[in-house]
Amino acid sequence: MNALFKLLLIGLTFALAAPVAAQVRIKDIVTVEGVRSNQLVGYGLVVGLNGTGDSLRNAPFTERAIEGMLERLGIGNLTEDQMRTANTAAVMVTASLPPFARMGSTIDVVVSSLGDASSLRGGTLIVTPLTAADGEIYAVAQGPIAVAGFAAQGLNASIVEGVPTGARIDNGAIVEREVDFDFSEMTSIKLALRNADFVTAQRVEAAINQAMGPVATAIDSRTITVSAYGKGSLMETMALIEPLQVQPDQVAKVVIDARSGTIVIGANVRIDRVAVSQGGLTVTVRDDFNVSQPESLSIGGTTVVVPNSSVGVEEKDAKFAVIDGSVSLQRLVDGLNAIGVGATETISILQAIKAAGALHADLEII
Repeated sequence: MNALFKLLLIGLTFALAAPVAAQVRIKDIVTVEGVRSNQLVGYGLVVGLNGTGDSLRNAPFTERAIEGMLERLGIGNLTEDQMRTANTAAVMVTASLPPFARMGSTIDVVVSSLGDASSLRGGTLIVTPLTAADGEIYAVAQGPIAVAGFAAQGLNASIVEGVPTGARIDNGAIVEREVDFDFSEMTSIKLALRNADFVTAQRVEAAINQAMGPVATAIDSRTITVSAYGKGSLMETMALIEPLQVQPDQVAKVVIDARSGTIVIGANVRIDRVAVSQGGLTVTVRDDFNVSQPESLSIGGTTVVVPNSSVGVEEKDAKFAVIDGSVSLQRLVDGLNAIGVGATETISILQAIKAAGALHADLEII
């Protein structure tokens, strides 16, 4: 009885120590075919700046835009000398039209300076049509802009915080045209995995069919076709599918950001048995400055600064660490930490292991 209790205790300990696979909702790992945003862009003018707008001499397109705007408002025949404003800036206005956006709804817009304006703070965007790739106008933007950065300048110094030439307008555009897409009339839909994987596609298919019957079919590593459930609509079918949970699989990958020294190692990364050594030289250069003064009562002597440089070379002892084959992520990290290396050295070691053919993972450097 005591031995049986010990076996059960050991089994419970291993069960608690084993990592639990992450279960995620289907809606968090797939996108629906046809349900996407559309990019909008427009050219406009920001007015009301406190002398921080475009200089018309360096930005002729701003001058032409002002002329066109004033002519539409009934003010024309202005000469170049009569337009010397510094309170106007030409900007590009961009927005994302979300799926199922209806006429009269509002969307956020981003305003970016196109000329040599130093700041857009305090400005107001005047009516700007926003067009899509088909050339049609889908929204119209207007309103006061909000700038996160600031710029200040004096006679001998200046300071810039953030980007004062970029701004946003929350709910700054009104949708004027809808994208033709009738979801309710469809009898089938395709789900696209954000990360293509055959195992994940099969698991999504199995989870849907287990909950709703044979309505889903995985046709490749990214796409799953779903038909309407029973006599219900496709809208009802998607509402039932999205909360279902699956365990997504992933390829073994190591991502390295060499600029910041960030290293992300996936849980499925494995390496063959290798011995790793890392060492090198550290060169230290130090400059000290001494002051040499002439003796007292001397004639013609001057005080000079005498530099004194010292160079030292320190050799770092190279240590070997043996990393067993097919090790887990924790063993791999422990093996690298045993050598006592930093992020930069770890990047070099991972690249060398990959070059040796012992790293069984995709090495992605960004």
